[in-house]
Amino acid sequence: MTRRLLAALLLAATAPLAAQAPAPPPPVAVDPVVAALRDEALATDSYAWDITEGLTTEVGQRLAGTEAEARARAWSVARLKAMGFSDVRVEEFTVTTPVRGPESAEILAPFPQRLVVNGLGGSGFTGPEGVTGEVVGFDSVDSLRLAPDEAVRGKIVFIDHRMAPTQDGSGYGQFGAPRRAGPTVASNKGALALVIRSIGTDRNRLPHVGVMEFQGGARPIPVGALSVPDAEQLERILKRGQPVTMRLRIQGRMLEATSGNVIAELPGRDPALAPVLVACHLDSWDLGTGAIDDAAGCGIVAAAAKRIMDRGRPLRTVRIVWFGAEEIGLFGGLDYLKRHGQAPHYAIAESDFGADRIWRVNSRLGAERREEARRLAAALAPLGILTGSFDTAEGSDIGPMIQAGVPAVGLSQDGTRYFDLHHTANDTLDKIDPAQLRQNVAAWTAMLAVLAGPVEPVQKRGRRRR
Repeated sequence: MTRRLLAALLLAATAPLAAQAPAPPPPVAVDPVVAALRDEALATDSYAWDITEGLTTEVGQRLAGTEAEARARAWSVARLKAMGFSDVRVEEFTVTTPVRGPESAEILAPFPQRLVVNGLGGSGFTGPEGVTGEVVGFDSVDSLRLAPDEAVRGKIVFIDHRMAPTQDGSGYGQFGAPRRAGPTVASNKGALALVIRSIGTDRNRLPHVGVMEFQGGARPIPVGALSVPDAEQLERILKRGQPVTMRLRIQGRMLEATSGNVIAELPGRDPALAPVLVACHLDSWDLGTGAIDDAAGCGIVAAAAKRIMDRGRPLRTVRIVWFGAEEIGLFGGLDYLKRHGQAPHYAIAESDFGADRIWRVNSRLGAERREEARRLAAALAPLGILTGSFDTAEGSDIGPMIQAGVPAVGLSQDGTRYFDLHHTANDTLDKIDPAQLRQNVAAWTAMLAVLAGPVEPVQKRGRRRR
């Protein structure tokens, strides 16, 4: 067979496959104004850092329903007004929040030693003396479910797991089960208390806390999270094969109080059009200062809107929502849905995954707005942001609105180190990288310029000639 004949046969064989391959979409041009806004934010933004630094320094931790969260709302209203936003207001609602008291965990036998523990939000409480019992260990919630009740009744249950870092944070869904489902399962089997390996990926001796609930009328029992090194220490002790006795003390109280959403707007040129909503949550857990979760998110979304404001006015109104009481049950998002869920929203997006660089954009704008989604992806590509799905987007407080069918965009931050810090005392300002923070602002600014734009300069009135 000659080379010429072989080449002809190969061409004939591959031609049908090539004919069946879909043509790539045509290239999408990026509006020069969008590009300029994006690039200026990447090079010069300081708004996001100023907000994040101010909130974590001048307020600090902001547990939902506490006086600290109330101070955070007052601080936020003042800051957003000073930045020039309109209709700055607070929409209040009532919550019941867990307030932490004294906490401790101690192995009494066979190797007496203290462990580092923090109670989870929604835990039952012990008395001042705590509770004492034999520890029985499981490597998962499913293992606990399969255990006979008599193996658990009257004992302190320990649930272990092995959560690893991921860029998209997907491990949180699977390995969050000990916190979400474990308390109910342990209670229904008659456990005296429950301790879990913190839902985190770090090696620090700092527990990761978070909210939990007892479902289906399950009896509240004390529930605590052990730091990762302490959980591994307990695991090693259990493997020695001797009975292990622990004293666990988790005290506190439930507080019925006021929380609220802080809302501000950048008015668009056409007030009849549905707004673009950008969101974060203002509250934090009580151990750190809530820098990555979620002061940085509030800084990012407000900075992006401010950069649009500095350039001019968008066609659509940009609505900023700093949700309250996210950490204890998404109450801010649910209250917003109740008040405003029937009103049209052109698009919604939320920053609540730290401040490391954005690496992917997902969107769910609908088939009829696919070209708009492609324009957005093209505007973000110079920032190193990959195009993900055109059919999905996520968010915590905006989740119920997404489920209700509201168009949404998701800008995915790199979560590789997020669960080293999440819900711990290590969530502090020094963990924020200013350069990565600016990349976030650049991406959000570009997104707003596409979705709420076009942005036009405000015409300044000149003096009348006499």
